[in-house]
Amino acid sequence: MGDSLLSAHAARNRELWDHFAADYQKKHGGQLAKAGAWGVWQLPESQLRVLGDVSGRDVLELGCGAAQWSIALHGLGARVTALDNSERQLEHARVLMAAAAADFTLVHASAESTGLANESFDLVFCDHGGMTYGDLYRTVPEAARLLRIGGLLAFSMHTPILDMAWPFGSDHPSDCLAVDYWDLHTLEEPGEAVAFQLPYGTWIRLFRDNELVVEDLLELRPPADARSSYRDDLDRAWARRWPMEHIWRVHRSSTRSPRS
Repeated sequence: MGDSLLSAHAARNRELWDHFAADYQKKHGGQLAKAGAWGVWQLPESQLRVLGDVSGRDVLELGCGAAQWSIALHGLGARVTALDNSERQLEHARVLMAAAAADFTLVHASAESTGLANESFDLVFCDHGGMTYGDLYRTVPEAARLLRIGGLLAFSMHTPILDMAWPFGSDHPSDCLAVDYWDLHTLEEPGEAVAFQLPYGTWIRLFRDNELVVEDLLELRPPADARSSYRDDLDRAWARRWPMEHIWRVHRSSTRSPRS
């Protein structure tokens, strides 16, 4: 996708992630190699059972990074397409795919506007990735458009509680709320990628407006001995008290076209 077709924040995020990609994979690639696990604490899919049986299903990952998740699902028999807004991240994906002898389609595009065909997938998912770094008023309708009837959208991201408790410029969340709940949407800090969040009621209405029905909201609590390349012991203690990440599971319910 050319830069002229990107929203302003997607263009900014593409530039930043291209710049961050090598250091990101160097720092977190070892943890991400434990593919098939969710969030910064790497809680196993085998325990959470978010995606179900992927064998023979058409699966799209939004914001795949180096495609560790997609490689794992390809190994389980899924027909995978992996998308990322950063070409530098996709370069890392190609290296890992070659090492794993995995062959599937990589797409360089924003999750806000993928360029993929209507009703092409049984499952659209991401672990942070595209749903964190794309405007949700664009990414949710786009994911709904790509899903077949009955298809599943599943994605992890920070909770509104975390985003309200994490003061701008701080290295750690607080035990006090610092950000107005009603203002949650675009989260911007200097030098960081633009991220997105919504209040819970707005999430529900956005899903409903796009013919998506909520199946579950899994709030992720790390084990007491969890370790993460993304977070430290202070963050783990916070996440043991309050939900730091969650996973939405919603399915497309109607033959009507989702609203844009």
